[in-house]
Amino acid sequence: RLGSFRVAWCRADPPPPLPGQGTVVVERWWQVPLSKEGQQPRLHPRRHRIYRLVEDTKHLPKTNLELILTQSVEDLGNRGDVVSVKKSVGRNKLLPQGLAVYASPENRKMFEEEKKLRQEGKLEALQTQSGEKTIRFLKSCRLEVGMKNNVKWELNNEIVARHFFKNLRVFVPPHALKLPEEPITRWGEYWCDVTVNGLETVRVPMSVVKFLRPKTKRYKHWLAQQQAQLAARREALL
Repeated sequence: RLGSFRVAWCRADPPPPLPGQGTVVVERWWQVPLSKEGQQPRLHPRRHRIYRLVEDTKHLPKTNLELILTQSVEDLGNRGDVVSVKKSVGRNKLLPQGLAVYASPENRKMFEEEKKLRQEGKLEALQTQSGEKTIRFLKSCRLEVGMKNNVKWELNNEIVARHFFKNLRVFVPPHALKLPEEPITRWGEYWCDVTVNGLETVRVPMSVVKFLRPKTKRYKHWLAQQQAQLAARREALL
């Protein structure tokens, strides 16, 4: 009976409360004297109400939450990247929207195997963060190419690539450009396809207009240098 009573008492006894995040642990500054058996300790009305701080978990720096991204997230990373974010961001945005999962050992192993398959070429490669930003930027742009009217010309990939860097500050290699099949020899409205990292293609509208010489000090200085070099070459030939 005694044994069964003890078991029943253990089951009914609630577990000890765990300290929460806002728990403050204190102790009395003055030690309370021992009391007789069966009697309450005698507390001083003022001295035993002074406490010393032992631990303050309420104002501890909050730890971040480690998550694994399931898809590309701007300014965070790509699929499979382990990121450390605030708990509010992870629990209110990333996890509910399915953008990330907890960085458990099982999830880490699964995404490591997926990354290995991508490196071996068995899975499709993913676009980088800079590549996605470039794609978003190109979708909102329009390229203007200035061509002279005193010479016969035909637009090619090298000329368009130079104007991408000159006008939009975007470096596009010539092999990543695709122009219309018909030769472009007149002014007008056209298009060009830009392939970013060999994965995604963006069609950018392109205006071929008459070239206007800029009337800037820098251009005038450059023009004066060119004329001086040309004059020096003529004198050398004579």
